[in-house]
Amino acid sequence: MATDSPDNRQRKTKIQIKRRQKAKMQINATLNNEVTPFLKATFKSREDHRKQMELEKARKAGLAPAEIDEDGKQINPHIPRYMSSAPWYLNADRPSLKHQRNWKSDPNHKNCWHDRGAKTYQAHKYRKGACENCGAITHTSKTCMERPRKAGAKLTGKYIAPDEKIEVIELDYEGKRDRWNGYDPASYVHVFERHEAEEAARKKYLKEQQLKMLEEKNNSDDEDSEDGLKIDEAKVDESKQMDFAKVEKRVRTTGGGCTGTVRNLRIREDTAKYLLNLDVNSAHYDPKSRSMRGDPLPDMDPNEKFYCGDNVNRVSGEALEFKQLNIHVWEVFDKGNDVHMQAAPSQAELLNKSYRINKEMLRSKTKEAILDMYGNAAADDALPRELLLGQSEREVEYDCAGRVIK
Repeated sequence: MATDSPDNRQRKTKIQIKRRQKAKMQINATLNNEVTPFLKATFKSREDHRKQMELEKARKAGLAPAEIDEDGKQINPHIPRYMSSAPWYLNADRPSLKHQRNWKSDPNHKNCWHDRGAKTYQAHKYRKGACENCGAITHTSKTCMERPRKAGAKLTGKYIAPDEKIEVIELDYEGKRDRWNGYDPASYVHVFERHEAEEAARKKYLKEQQLKMLEEKNNSDDEDSEDGLKIDEAKVDESKQMDFAKVEKRVRTTGGGCTGTVRNLRIREDTAKYLLNLDVNSAHYDPKSRSMRGDPLPDMDPNEKFYCGDNVNRVSGEALEFKQLNIHVWEVFDKGNDVHMQAAPSQAELLNKSYRINKEMLRSKTKEAILDMYGNAAADDALPRELLLGQSEREVEYDCAGRVIK
């Protein structure tokens, strides 16, 4: 293998130097064309920077007019510089705040949807690649939604269906998950129309019934026919039923209500219990539980009062028996018996019943034993009637012990 001569090595070195110089020239040209204008535009001397700062202070103080952007709108001088200044790669010649706007925002990304049934182009002859059934070029015969023809548009060349409008909608995160996107509110009008028709038919029926009842009343002299004028409340409206028949649901109420329905039997003509006595120092009314423990009218005659407070129910009826039952269960449980009122109420009631029977039997046996031993002088040796009703004018004196002195 022959070695390179000094002349060849010198020639190669010169070629490499020329290539390097050429590359440097290209790089410098690129920098002069792109970077240098930006540097010239953004570079300011110390004096220019001082003037710019003074102008900004005057604008903030209101001494100088605000800066105008390229759209002719004023720029708030109190906006920080890092927000008002545009990035260098935007090549902004004039001040503007466009770079702060969301350029990706689409105001119609939620309301846009496919235009159902819209057509675009109506062809007059069959085109190659179109649907063989209807002739539309926007779909194939396999996906055609038209009724299959006996002879398709490809064979006859007639009755070409128009092309459907195909839209490509790009929705954002919220638009893809919006369950009401594409819903037409006008489609709910038929619901209102149906309800209005039902209401009109109901009113017409009620009016006919009233006229019919009035005619029957005029034709008959029976006094009981007046009851026929009462309209069936169930046909009129469920909300217009009598107040005492209204069903109210009470679930876990503080007033002791349980899950289920109760009937409110209070007639609305009666005065509410919290209006019986308007004195602020009268019985307290709890609006949450609708209870008034005390008597709102304590000075009134009990025979004339309609309401005496909720505490009356605690000492009347079976309330006292239930209270005694609870006390008996507690006493039995403390003595070691496995009895619980809430867990086994029937067992507790039977135990209390047997206890009362045994107690009454023991009391009667004790009474009989005492009568057998000592007798019943009050019942057997009754004083004579003459002695009980006898009177005399004899004066008798007694001492402190009850002995007769004279």
